[in-house]
Amino acid sequence: MSRTAPTGEAPNQSLFQTERQREIVASTTAAGRVEVAELASRFGVTTETIRRDLSELQEQRLLRRVHGGAVAWETTEFEPLLTVRTDQHDDEKRRIAKLAIAELPDTGTIIIDSGSTLGRFAEAVPSDTTLRVITNSLPIAMTLAEHDEVEVIAIGGKVRKNTMAMVDADAVAALDGFTVDTLFISTDGLSAEMGLTTPYRQEARLKQAMLASARRVVALVDQSKFGKDQLVRFAKWSDVDVLITTTEAERDTVAKIEAMGTTVLQA
Repeated sequence: MSRTAPTGEAPNQSLFQTERQREIVASTTAAGRVEVAELASRFGVTTETIRRDLSELQEQRLLRRVHGGAVAWETTEFEPLLTVRTDQHDDEKRRIAKLAIAELPDTGTIIIDSGSTLGRFAEAVPSDTTLRVITNSLPIAMTLAEHDEVEVIAIGGKVRKNTMAMVDADAVAALDGFTVDTLFISTDGLSAEMGLTTPYRQEARLKQAMLASARRVVALVDQSKFGKDQLVRFAKWSDVDVLITTTEAERDTVAKIEAMGTTVLQA
């Protein structure tokens, strides 16, 4: 999808609005304050475009506008709509999902994290699967509830409308005491040095609770997440048994991850 750049902007210098706004919020959360002029230069857009972005993000209570820029909102969280993310890199996500089916245990209990790639994975789960599935994703729970032999446990909490998932303290508490065979997990960022990262502290806490409950961990990550370290690390490579990605992933990063003991499968 393309968009028309504002006056004075070159289209190839501009990020899609949702991507740019997400990075603005992440930068504001990390630094505490951002400046309009610096953001305009960074993203190759006009200062008017940045001011419009800041106004929209303030309306969503994702940051607070101040003279010349913006400061972090106390509970800043931002993600594009799940429907938007599902359409991005969809061919890769389907290939990853198909390859990940081989990692399902024959019996027992699994956790499926939220996210668009894991949504494709849930769609690919065979209809005759006999597993207990725990998930914090409403769309994934609904998809798997249609399978007669699958027992679905949706962990509770407040629903984040952009992702249709539960990631708050109630969701973390719901995992207390669980022991599962395999966790299928997603991430916002991945690098050989930092492991798996996310901009969201609440989500990091939930993912860490999932990791603590699982005997085996399989990460499903498309190549667009490679080389992007986010604010909070929730997993080191020693925590991840298998990484499933695609052949487009950065070769050097894949080699470094494999050298640390994680099996990498590429679709």
